[in-house]
Amino acid sequence: MGTTTPKPKKTATNPLAVEPSIKRTVNKKSPKKPATAIAGEPIDSKEAVKFVENEATASNKKRKTAKAKVIRDSFSFPEQDYVKISELKKTCLAAGIHVKKGEILRAGLHLLTKLNLTELIQAVEQVEKVQTGRPKSSKP
Repeated sequence: MGTTTPKPKKTATNPLAVEPSIKRTVNKKSPKKPATAIAGEPIDSKEAVKFVENEATASNKKRKTAKAKVIRDSFSFPEQDYVKISELKKTCLAAGIHVKKGEILRAGLHLLTKLNLTELIQAVEQVEKVQTGRPKSSKP
């Protein structure tokens, strides 16, 4: 009828010889480690120096990419000050510079920090004092 293939005989074998050899995979993203002395071979100092330099530049890059934390806050401004801010924005636009309200306020802050103490006191005294907080709602 049908032809059958003979079954292989089971023999006692060494289990270590049967298992495939395990290959060690290397993670390409991990940094290279400096060469170590194996079997009496000397350490290559140039590679060790390169490793340390690469680690230093990698840590510097991480520091440079960290952004400053931005804090949102609200302020009470008289209407006249809002008019001055819009005038400054229009002046900057006429000069070809796109500027936001917050950037104008920060630029003013930087200029105030460059003043000496007497000039700073004079500038602060010229600012009109306003009531802080939100206005109370007038519900009947």
